[in-house]
Amino acid sequence: MNHYHKMIIKICGIKDIDTLLCCERNKVNYFGMIFYTKSPRFISVENAKRLLKISENLNINGIGVFVNENINKLEEIILNLNLKFLQLHGDEDETYINHFKNIGVKIIKAISIRRKDDLNKINDYKNVDYYLFDYKPSKDELPGGNAKSFDWNILKDLKTDKPWFLSGGIDSNNIQRIISDINPHGVDLSSGVEKELGIKDNGIINNFIEKLNNA
Repeated sequence: MNHYHKMIIKICGIKDIDTLLCCERNKVNYFGMIFYTKSPRFISVENAKRLLKISENLNINGIGVFVNENINKLEEIILNLNLKFLQLHGDEDETYINHFKNIGVKIIKAISIRRKDDLNKINDYKNVDYYLFDYKPSKDELPGGNAKSFDWNILKDLKTDKPWFLSGGIDSNNIQRIISDINPHGVDLSSGVEKELGIKDNGIINNFIEKLNNA
């Protein structure tokens, strides 16, 4: 039974054409490009431009991932790359979000979860298009791509009519359980399809999608 039409798949931290084409073959919906310099998955604007140019002829859509980026610099990047989707991983507030909504960009807002009351943070982001629930990093960890997950059962109390992604520690070993227990609108993977830090592996991507489709 094929689930991929139902569940949105996003693979984050794409840096090369070969991985992008592997995602397209596997009917992955979105590829994330990380513009956060401290990330091992950081991509330059020039390289992102190359990937986006190729994706114009594909079904997969590019998403720019940012963490507390300067608002003017971000607007410049969006216009330069003609980005249609943003994923915001920092403390961006509603004013910041509305600025980009007003220029026609769709927004995925990452919300870090450790305890049940962290879910209340969705009330601060009424205007976004998607939520993305991720493991809450400790002080010395990056704001994503840590291969760690929170207690997904917390999401069973989630009340929202917005679509949302589950993120953090997802891989081919737990995707079937995620579908049966949590059933999110989408899943967002990064380290779960890497052979080493920051390096995606086509074989692992193929295997993950196969497990997903057989779930």
